[in-house]
Amino acid sequence: MSTTLAFDVYGTLIDTHGLLDALQEIVGDQAAAFSLAWRDKQLEYAFRRGLMGRYVDFGVCTRQALDHTCASFAAAASEDQRGDLLARYRRLPAFADVREGLENLRQQGFRLYAFSNGTASAVAGLLEAAGIDEYFIDIVSVEGCSSFKPDPAVYRYFLRRAAAEADGTWLISSNPFDVIGAVSVGMQAAWLQRSPEAVFDPWEFTPSITVASLRDMGAKIMHHRAGE
Repeated sequence: MSTTLAFDVYGTLIDTHGLLDALQEIVGDQAAAFSLAWRDKQLEYAFRRGLMGRYVDFGVCTRQALDHTCASFAAAASEDQRGDLLARYRRLPAFADVREGLENLRQQGFRLYAFSNGTASAVAGLLEAAGIDEYFIDIVSVEGCSSFKPDPAVYRYFLRRAAAEADGTWLISSNPFDVIGAVSVGMQAAWLQRSPEAVFDPWEFTPSITVASLRDMGAKIMHHRAGE
């Protein structure tokens, strides 16, 4: 059976910091810091809701995180401006290596799935807008089990949906918490280190492989399998 790859979407395939031009119109030279804070708060809200068992869809976390970040930066963003940012967030760009990387992996015979904290409809819209929806067999959203990564139940839900075994399935993610979550339930995991400054958490769970570009993913996975 072909190896199954579960691709994280936000931050791995899709650039969550792709709104800097729009943010500059609101907060000027604080745009990069604002974008980082918005993303961090979005994930924090998802983690907290997962722990509390109080699921809402990821779009709610994103909107509430934007409100918090605006307050934190004392940004005078109107409701129309916030609405525009949220609309643009649903059409964020893909990273430059994504299309070529996915095409290579498909040609190499891997089974490709999108696997996200986002709702299936939101992820479908993102992938379509980025022109990469054709590469995926299906979208598996955490909404199907009403929790968020890195809850172990989320990864087990993916395995059931993809009819895959943990030890033969790879998570592909740029988010260390996501890689740790997958490895902790017995999956293989590739950390896509999108920045040389990115640091992996010093936990007992480590990536199966670390890759700097999606273009190299297939070769690295096959090399790892050959060495097992």
